[in-house]
Amino acid sequence: MAITGVHTLLYSSEPEALRAVLRDVFGWKHVDDGQGWLIFELPPSEMGVHPAEGPGYEAGGAGHQISLMCDDIESEVAALRSKGVAIDGDPVDEGWGITTTMELPGGVQMMLYQPRHNTPLA
Repeated sequence: MAITGVHTLLYSSEPEALRAVLRDVFGWKHVDDGQGWLIFELPPSEMGVHPAEGPGYEAGGAGHQISLMCDDIESEVAALRSKGVAIDGDPVDEGWGITTTMELPGGVQMMLYQPRHNTPLA
C-alpha cells in the first residue's frame, strides 16, 4: 500500500467564483466531476510540520494551512492584481520567505510566497 497523492479542499461562500479564479486566472488543469464540481490538478507540492504554538499558529488560529509558492513574488503579485485578484498590501520579507495574502472569492485567504528555505522541489 502507498500514499499516492494529497487532496485539499477550500470552503467558499462563492464556490463558482473561486473555481473560476483557479481555472481562468491560475490556469490550473481540471476535470469536471459533474454538475460543476471541478477537481484541479495542483502544481508540485511540499509539506512542512510546524509546532502548534508560537506567532504563526496563534495568528492564524488554524491547524492547517495551504500556501501557494512562486519564484518571483513581485511579478506574480503584479500579474494576479492585473487579473483582479485582491492582494493584501505589499510582500513582506519573513526571512524564510517573502509573503503576502491573497483574498479569493468567498472569503478564502491564502498565502502566496517566494520561499527562501530549502525545498525538495526541482
